[in-house]
Amino acid sequence: MKRIHVYIRGRVQGVFFRAATRMAATNLKLTGWVRNMDDGRVEAVFEGEDSDMEKMIAWCKVGPPSARVEEITTAEEQYTGGFHDFNIKHL
Repeated sequence: MKRIHVYIRGRVQGVFFRAATRMAATNLKLTGWVRNMDDGRVEAVFEGEDSDMEKMIAWCKVGPPSARVEEITTAEEQYTGGFHDFNIKHL
């Protein structure tokens, strides 16, 4: 099991990025959260199986059709198992 913290930069707000991320993560049975940041990026934390995590990171590099991802930064963190589902956080 793995935990990845992700920051996504580009045209990623106002294009249903969070909702699409939630759907993709749920389909992969990942847990965690996603939110918009004040600086225009999207931030997410994913927990789950290694192989599913790789698929999710690949998805984040593209995003939904209306998004334009310019950069993605990832950091592996200590897996906690503290999430029960995948949620959209609001500022």
